[in-house]
Amino acid sequence: MIANELRTGMTILHEGDIYEITDYMHTQPGKGGALVKAKLRNLRTGVFIDYTFRANQKVEQAIIERKKMEYLYRDGEQFYFMDPQTYENIPVARDKVENCLDFLKENEICTFITHGNEIIEVKGPDFVVLEIISTEPGARGDTVSGGSKPITLETGVIIQGPLFLNTGEKVKVDTRTRTYIQRA
Repeated sequence: MIANELRTGMTILHEGDIYEITDYMHTQPGKGGALVKAKLRNLRTGVFIDYTFRANQKVEQAIIERKKMEYLYRDGEQFYFMDPQTYENIPVARDKVENCLDFLKENEICTFITHGNEIIEVKGPDFVVLEIISTEPGARGDTVSGGSKPITLETGVIIQGPLFLNTGEKVKVDTRTRTYIQRA
């Protein structure tokens, strides 16, 4: 494919790495050929770069596969997931699950992002329901808009939640922003 065909969300092979296009803009300078300015995210490292392609420059598209897997358990630095179709257990190194580790609990469905046989990244669900294991007791009359307090969830992560929450309650959390959404 040529750079003129690039779109947001596409994945490409560039300088030996796999990048996702997060933003692009076609430009036509006063003289010379058209250009495509792109913001690229390295899927292996998460680092963003800006790169300018000539509009007719050849670009190799990377075929990325997304697959749902169930988290089973942790054994040291290895995390074991199961393919729900084949029941095959797959060990994954800690660095691949680092971004979703704070909200990962057993039997949670995660998304594997793979290129060929290589696991590039493991993404947890966008929203999870977790139990509060520790927080200051809520007082009568505390409302949603009345402030916030730290709450410790069953996975060990600490987030801010409203004053009316108590230990033992379950809450829905947005894992992308690490914020309380509502009681569950």
